[in-house]
Amino acid sequence: MTSGSAADIAGPWTHRTVSANGVQLHVAQAGPESGPLVLLLHGFPGFWWAWRHQIPALAAAGYRVAAADLRGYGDSDRPPRGYDLWTLAGDAAGLVRSLGAREAAIVGAGWGGAVGWTIATLQPGAVRRLAVVAAPHPRALRDAARRRPWSPVVRAAASVQVPRLPERRVRRDAAAWVAELLRDGSGPGWVAAPEFAEVADHHRAAMLLPRVSHTALEGFRWCVRSQFRPDGARYAAAMDRRVTVPVLQVHGADDPWVPDRVARASARWCDAGHDHRTLDGVGHFPHQEAPRHVTDALLDFLDAP
Repeated sequence: MTSGSAADIAGPWTHRTVSANGVQLHVAQAGPESGPLVLLLHGFPGFWWAWRHQIPALAAAGYRVAAADLRGYGDSDRPPRGYDLWTLAGDAAGLVRSLGAREAAIVGAGWGGAVGWTIATLQPGAVRRLAVVAAPHPRALRDAARRRPWSPVVRAAASVQVPRLPERRVRRDAAAWVAELLRDGSGPGWVAAPEFAEVADHHRAAMLLPRVSHTALEGFRWCVRSQFRPDGARYAAAMDRRVTVPVLQVHGADDPWVPDRVARASARWCDAGHDHRTLDGVGHFPHQEAPRHVTDALLDFLDAP
């Protein structure tokens, strides 16, 4: 792939576009074609490159790694609709099949973790194992939001419900808001790290791709608006089923938006084992803030019998 876009970053991976669920999704791939598939799903405000530390490490361990740009992000299609978790889980399941696998280990961070929980619950045949980073089970997050309707995560989702103005805020001053979000959401160690400025620049550039400032917010709009519609009630009821594959959760102790206790409540929906790991001094982006710890946890989890 030679798009030359902000999401087309060179490294020990190859870029390709894959058709899945009626859209074209960009993935960065590494590792042996014969290896077990690991599908990496990024969160907001990221794109596939958020997994830059884990891609080569998992590939070196013999896994076939595919880090995807979710619908609406990076170099994937940005259609006007389809940003609900039902559809995004269908994208991920279709991507597994389009990559030639029957099932995959799904690893999701933030919004990508919500997609991971959804596919593991609603399409379990496509999932071998599930690892989520900074991503409580959607029902655990919903219950916590109803108990504390003015919690930081609820306020953040509510702030993007009006049209147009949030997009303007995201794009203003070359997407300086994205750097502020990364800074506010992370632990103090990462903000002071030499790589932080480069990471912020890449994330800002990816958010400035055409329409991404709009499509990236649509999922959060669905989360709030669907609470007052039948599709939200159907989704909540469907997600009350148990996850029947092993689950690993990695969460930052200093996550300012989602408390660790909310993430731990996810164990209620796990039927085949639930391993929760809390990282001290880490915020909402553990896979970027503490990449070695997250990579080691993933390898232990994926290699387990």
